[in-house]
Amino acid sequence: MPLLVNTPIEKMAEPYARRWWALLVLCLSLLIVVMANTSLIVAAPDMTKDLGLSSSDLQWVIDGYTVPYAALMLLLGSIGDKYSRRGALILGLLIFAAGSVMGSLVDETGLVIIARAIMGVGAAVVMPATLSLLVAIFPRAERAKAITAWSATSGLAIAAGPLSAGWLLESHAWGSTFLMNVPLAVLGVVGALLLVPPSKAEKMGGIDYVGGLLSIVTVGSLVYATIEGPHFGWGTGPITAAVVAGVGLPAFVAWELRHPHPMLNVRKFRERPFSGSMLAVLFFFFGTFGSIYYSTQFLQFVLGYNALDTGIRLVPLAGAVFLGAAVTGRIAPKLGAKLVVGAGMVLGTTGALLLTRIESGSTYADFLAPLLLLGFAIGLSVSPATDTIMGSFPESELGVGGGANDTALELGASLGIAILGSLLATSYKDKLTDLIGGHLPAAAMDTAKDSVGGGLAVAEQVAKEPGGGPQQAQTLVGAVHESFAHAIAHTSLIGGIIMAAGTVIVLLVLPGRRSVGKHHQEPVAGEADRDEEHADATH
Repeated sequence: MPLLVNTPIEKMAEPYARRWWALLVLCLSLLIVVMANTSLIVAAPDMTKDLGLSSSDLQWVIDGYTVPYAALMLLLGSIGDKYSRRGALILGLLIFAAGSVMGSLVDETGLVIIARAIMGVGAAVVMPATLSLLVAIFPRAERAKAITAWSATSGLAIAAGPLSAGWLLESHAWGSTFLMNVPLAVLGVVGALLLVPPSKAEKMGGIDYVGGLLSIVTVGSLVYATIEGPHFGWGTGPITAAVVAGVGLPAFVAWELRHPHPMLNVRKFRERPFSGSMLAVLFFFFGTFGSIYYSTQFLQFVLGYNALDTGIRLVPLAGAVFLGAAVTGRIAPKLGAKLVVGAGMVLGTTGALLLTRIESGSTYADFLAPLLLLGFAIGLSVSPATDTIMGSFPESELGVGGGANDTALELGASLGIAILGSLLATSYKDKLTDLIGGHLPAAAMDTAKDSVGGGLAVAEQVAKEPGGGPQQAQTLVGAVHESFAHAIAHTSLIGGIIMAAGTVIVLLVLPGRRSVGKHHQEPVAGEADRDEEHADATH
């Protein structure tokens, strides 16, 4: 077998022999993309201190990655289908590495945000390419197992990002958390050349660039409005973005319905397995990523764990993801997607609602059960939903299928962090005002209300001032802790209710086992032709 894989997967008469090694490369590529966000969670305090980030600055350091990532996936997935899925994977990893190098070297807020945006563009190329290559490489009989491994990698990244970043931050500056992506990306590029076969759609028409542009404008505007409006007020920018998204969505649908080769066949949303699975991914990541986001903040700011300690305490969540993935691999073929996805969403909702018990005296033990439930739910439900979504697309649209799945995932996570994060901030601010309103100068009070980190910083300053002292500072710390715990409990109740409503909707939309079974038995276009060629070659 040659060192470099040059035979396109579409021309292979039988399943690719090194497909499980290729899956390792695809999972590594996914790991890098997801870790870029989870590692930033624990690096944020150091970045805030070193760069003097405001609340708005920090939000856009995080979401400068999210906006291009969510907005570009449909179009870039289609381009990968047309020209080269492996080429898209390699190009995306190189762009991602370039953004990471830039992020590790710069020391200005605006440049860090630009570096994160470049990484987001790379991620938008990589994510749909990993799924489209996976589906192209693996035969139907093995595809569910491969997608389960792909899904479990996301759970690993949730813990691996904070753990590796925390280890680096013990002895290095925050720039090292960007730089750690580079060797992994290089390893992914080499692995792709050695182990991943070329692939592209053989019977694909022209690319629907107008539809692609409309999808970018619509999704990008929606994500921007969702991030900016709840956090920083509904000024001209967020309102304009919301209007653009509101106009862009029907324009996109109208264009796609009329185009002979649409970017995304919106008629697929009439298919209950597809639409139900898309809703499941969106609602599920809305609740779980929001919960993980503020649970991690409590571990750092209230319980006082450093970056490495926080990463270590997220390891059980990753273990629960792998356990859920192992279980779903056994029961999903027997019970069907509806029951398994529904069970996962119920467990995830339960995990979110358990966080309503959090109070200022809570310890890590109070977070362990919710994190385990959220992790197990991710492993249990994401794989069957993704398998159903990808099974809805023909061979010529696998990149678009991956883009659709990943857009739902990233949009759900973005909405969860933005909306629940905004509710968290409002609840924290209101509670802190009730507890200490009028006891601090106006400027100090504004800083304390901005975030839990700001409140603790003000307490440090109070301890040093002649008119303050340790006792007054400790009183403020207690008020900040109580306010943040109250905010988590209040936000978790709302998040849990939204997840519960989403669970009911998904269960109503998803068809029963028999219908889903029929859906999954239909081969992806092009796969049947390869099977026939293989049969002819053996007779």
